[in-house]
Amino acid sequence: MTEILYLSYDGMTDPLGQSQVIPYLAGLSKLGYHFHLISFEKSENFRKEHNHILELMRSHQIEWHPLTYTKKPPVISTMRDLSRMKKRSAEIIAKHDIQLVHCRSYISGLAGIALKEKFGIQFLFDMRGFWADERVEGGLWNLTNPMYKAVYKFFKNKEKEMFSKADAVVSLTENAKNIIDSWNFRKPEQLPISIIPCCADLDHFNPGAVNQVDVEKMRHKLKIPVNIPVISYLGAIGTWYMLDEMLDFFRIFIQKYPQAIFLFISHEPFHNITEKATRRGIPMENLRHLGARRTEVPVALSLSDTALFFIRPTFSKKASSPTKQGEIMGMGIPLICNTGIGDTDHVVERYGAGLTVDLTNKDAMQMAVDGYSALAAIPKITIIKGAEDFFSLSSGVQKYAAIYSKLLN
Repeated sequence: MTEILYLSYDGMTDPLGQSQVIPYLAGLSKLGYHFHLISFEKSENFRKEHNHILELMRSHQIEWHPLTYTKKPPVISTMRDLSRMKKRSAEIIAKHDIQLVHCRSYISGLAGIALKEKFGIQFLFDMRGFWADERVEGGLWNLTNPMYKAVYKFFKNKEKEMFSKADAVVSLTENAKNIIDSWNFRKPEQLPISIIPCCADLDHFNPGAVNQVDVEKMRHKLKIPVNIPVISYLGAIGTWYMLDEMLDFFRIFIQKYPQAIFLFISHEPFHNITEKATRRGIPMENLRHLGARRTEVPVALSLSDTALFFIRPTFSKKASSPTKQGEIMGMGIPLICNTGIGDTDHVVERYGAGLTVDLTNKDAMQMAVDGYSALAAIPKITIIKGAEDFFSLSSGVQKYAAIYSKLLN
């Protein structure tokens, strides 16, 4: 059995770990790969989800080595965590015949460089996005602060080193690959880059697997009448998601569809949403909120006629693949989303899966509202087939397996 060391600075008890790490490793485990997984867990999530995740890991013979994530002081805590990651990795390598280290994002990538230099182990850099630029554009690193300016410069230099020293690279988007290929420090033919978007478990996000009794119970719980338009938003609302603009869209939408419901399937405190909605004159009776567990999300999405998300279209987001896109398309639900985010608008247009909105055009929201009625004519199966073609988890697993096989053979 091939031994793989997988490094993630994201926690497995976080929703992201449960949707974008564990399902891949579970699928790869069935193909004969044995994983040693190091992750950094936030205390509250770990307390709530530890037993469930541990049972899940054991069911797939994944050896999990959770470490505690630390947040303060900034930068110093991250470097300490990196040191702990490298130390635990070295301990695992000393005990097992590790043949490949798979590094998720940049902090893990730093460890991957060190492990390759020390032990000669093959290094897969699963970049996920332009991480240092995300920190700046997300307002987490203010470059007027000399410390953050130095940290940003450090990571941009290390970024080149990770791309140069990696034995293979995975990008979420074709858009990001084209940017990397345009850089001068290494020729594209010397840098094998595979495109694997944020895939979705289409067995879980499958309308055929949803019990309609559960849907009606949730409809009753949320007091959503039948035969009125329901727009949903799925996921966290934070740095990148444009809540103000999404509420602006809904304000225009209810001028044409006054009974419409905007359903937030999110653990975001509802008052953070209602405060902004009230300032826009959106009545509270048009809003709903559900802090759903992963198991409840397909049922909640089944109440939707369409799903909406706007993401800040910055440079770093050219490398972004929203997890929610594959999940929503897997349910056969048409999308309304903005342009300029990774390959998102290309995928929507390629598969006829909804509407794209150019937020630089002041009339674009009204145009999307005017075009909303056409979404009902899109067959569910068309959108589902698009999800199966582009976002299938089984396809993603096979792509990772092909990379592993090429590196190890």
